[in-house]
Amino acid sequence: MTIYTKKGDKGKTGLFGRERVSKNSLRIDAIGNIDEANSYLGVINSDASPELKKTLNKIQEELFIIGSILAGANLRFYSTRTKYLEKQIDKIQKKLPVLKNFIFPGGTTKGAQLFFARTLIRRAERTVVALNEKEEVKPQILEYLNRLADFFYALARKANHEMGGKEEIWKPSRK
Repeated sequence: MTIYTKKGDKGKTGLFGRERVSKNSLRIDAIGNIDEANSYLGVINSDASPELKKTLNKIQEELFIIGSILAGANLRFYSTRTKYLEKQIDKIQKKLPVLKNFIFPGGTTKGAQLFFARTLIRRAERTVVALNEKEEVKPQILEYLNRLADFFYALARKANHEMGGKEEIWKPSRK
């Protein structure tokens, strides 16, 4: 079986049970941004600890579900997924020093990767929010993406603390 169908050669793509749409549509942009974040999680996963791999695999599955729903698949997405993230964020934050300032994204390589994943998820979230302003998106998806970015922020901080990475405080220049 070949991976190319030539159906998209004129700039259109198909969705579940829908007509073909422009590859430049807001819906396809949202799906693409979800896919980009998911793909980058694969990069992080390539040398992650077994604990982090398990977490990332679950999130990748959830991002596939979200992308499929945005493409018109009749799948459910439960708010329990967001509640799980909230519990994990709370658990992680209890072990970290309280922040009173912004910090620079970075630290260890793994911390920097997790911070970057957060930004990709935020971009996907912004695109899904824009789509929601034109066509209704399940509120559970919007909530999940918002919390997922927060989760990656907490994960990045956790990775840096576990690996001895220093959090550099951002102090605005007075110039």
